[in-house]
Amino acid sequence: MSKILKIKSLDTIEQTARQFVEAIGDNTVFAFFGKMGAGKTTFIKTVCQEIGVIDTVNSPTFSIINEYKTINGLNIYHIDCYRINNINEAINLGFDDYLCSENICFIEWAEKIAEILPDNTIGVTFEEEETGGTRILTIEKL
Repeated sequence: MSKILKIKSLDTIEQTARQFVEAIGDNTVFAFFGKMGAGKTTFIKTVCQEIGVIDTVNSPTFSIINEYKTINGLNIYHIDCYRINNINEAINLGFDDYLCSENICFIEWAEKIAEILPDNTIGVTFEEEETGGTRILTIEKL
């Protein structure tokens, strides 16, 4: 999988999220990369809406892992590794169980747990254009 998507503004984020959902296929683990404020959490919230999450989608910055249910009864795990200090902490929190669960996992600050990401992880890198605020998403197998 290799794809480039653009979010030109918050007015177009739903369209981009829909394109993302159409492109993910059977992939389940998504590692999100980008600087603070790049739009990772906002995009994941919108993708969750497109997938049919019935729970309130919040940033897991402090909880580290949020679990959501979809209208079809599927589980989605939203993981934020920003506050993870080392790989042992991630292992002790049971990250391996989430990553190997075959449920969709959206992982922010995934570079902090790169060594335990499954081989089939899809990377989603956010970059901001210098003018206009457009976000460019590069989606590719890690």
